[in-house]
Amino acid sequence: MKHVLRRAAATSAAAALAALLSACGMSGSAADGQVRIGVNGSDPEWDVLAEEAKKEGIDVTIVNFDDYQLPNRALADGDIELNAFQHLAFLGKFNQQNGTDIVPLASTSVAPMGLYSLKHKSVDDIPDGARIAIPNDPSNQGRALLVLREAKLIGLKEKAGIYGTPDDVTDNPRHLKLTPVDAQQTPRALKDTAASVINAGVAEQAGYRVGQAVFRDDPESAATRPYVNVIAARAKDKDDATLRKVVRLYRSAKVQAAVRKSGKGARYVVDIPPAALEKELDRLTKQGS
Repeated sequence: MKHVLRRAAATSAAAALAALLSACGMSGSAADGQVRIGVNGSDPEWDVLAEEAKKEGIDVTIVNFDDYQLPNRALADGDIELNAFQHLAFLGKFNQQNGTDIVPLASTSVAPMGLYSLKHKSVDDIPDGARIAIPNDPSNQGRALLVLREAKLIGLKEKAGIYGTPDDVTDNPRHLKLTPVDAQQTPRALKDTAASVINAGVAEQAGYRVGQAVFRDDPESAATRPYVNVIAARAKDKDDATLRKVVRLYRSAKVQAAVRKSGKGARYVVDIPPAALEKELDRLTKQGS
């Protein structure tokens, strides 16, 4: 069963989440073989993972969120045992801003971030004074600005790093109007802007293919390591045997086949050791402070 939690104020959202999980009898934990995984979107590999886990005596329930903040809040509060929706840069900033201790257990994939347009076929076609939508959360906004810099549309202060903001723009020869919106709304912004910077996973959910982007970053570049998506848990639970088994099942042939089928080129599977992921997370957390 999937539960879609709608956006609300932080306190009411947390209360609604607790009530929903309680109402559905979802009060278990990894200790008794029940694992709740918070995701964003409807990627079919999680249902396949649940089926494979059931064969191992583990009851996996997929909890679907439509807000980027709620899955980490739910994990930190113990309402779920794992989540799998975010990259390291997002997690580092969330931990730094909220005082949480959420850590990566495994890498999943890298989703390229691209500049999409319904009105223009190339970067060169984007006119002077055009409005460009970018995500408004710190990690995705910083990455979007780097994409625009790579596309030679803007220049950035050297100190901007991966958490840059529009205030860090130094050169804007086409006088672009950068408009921050919620990351999930960047595809919808295409109708009202010249272009929008969209994460491939979000673009895929909205029906756009990676190949439609007029420009995108390189998922195989070392520069995209901060944007490796991960399966995460509370630090105190990172050695839990049941959670580790669920993570191993994610690497199973059936689950990975589902990942490749649903990804359609929008996700590049990566397998990075947990120690390396934690090291990168630590670096990003310090950079974001």
